[in-house]
Amino acid sequence: GNQVLTSIGPQFVRPSITRVPPDHPVLQEEVFVPILHSTTFKTLEEAIALNNGVGQGLSAALFTKDMGNTFKWTGPLGADTGIVNVNIGTSGAEVGGAFGGEKETGGGRQAGSDSWKYFMKRQTCTINYSGELPLAQGIKFE
Repeated sequence: GNQVLTSIGPQFVRPSITRVPPDHPVLQEEVFVPILHSTTFKTLEEAIALNNGVGQGLSAALFTKDMGNTFKWTGPLGADTGIVNVNIGTSGAEVGGAFGGEKETGGGRQAGSDSWKYFMKRQTCTINYSGELPLAQGIKFE
């Protein structure tokens, strides 16, 4: 990480993963870069509070083997985002689902019959128990 890919242009950087404390200001910012900021928590309720404590609400993901955690995360007291994922990353390309965010990251949905339902809180929930981490639409990096 932390490298500009000058061979394709100065606006491209190598994807990076960081680890920051839960109160770090960077977790309050929405940036459209290939950087994953990660943090630690002790309970699922703390993780939900951290997730819901930001102004943005496009997409969120939880990795768990506990079905109880799955239903807490996707339920009414769970993630307050437009797209909720379990055991798959937040690619933002959940084909066929209602695409859109909550809070500062949108005000409605795009795609098919869901576009008129902007006044409802809807979530697209993706749960992956395959043991693998597939990328959106079968994309492969080699």
